[in-house]
Amino acid sequence: MIEILPESGGNILEVRAGEKLTDADYKDTFIPAMEGVIKQHGKVRLLFDCGENFRGWEPKAAWDDAKYGIKHRNDFEKIAVVGAGRWIEWATKLDAHFVGGEVKVFPKDQLDEAREWIKA
Repeated sequence: MIEILPESGGNILEVRAGEKLTDADYKDTFIPAMEGVIKQHGKVRLLFDCGENFRGWEPKAAWDDAKYGIKHRNDFEKIAVVGAGRWIEWATKLDAHFVGGEVKVFPKDQLDEAREWIKA
């Protein structure tokens, strides 16, 4: 499950992931939200909050994520990943080589700090 958080606005998109992300999560929620921000503002500042029960991606969703990231690599201004376990932190650092913009990982207790960073 992925949810668009009410703190989203302007060129900032905040999402919270829970359980395992699915192909439907990407096609029905995440990609349309990203496309809307990119269309309206040119670049997006993404805050990706790994919820308490986040367990990763189903294979099709992981593929959706990779394809979208590569296709839109120059459309990201900043990406903040919050609450990442060690494996997500590692994957985020790897992904940073394939997307434009700044990428930073924050511990789960630093959501407010991530919000401040994404806005700066």
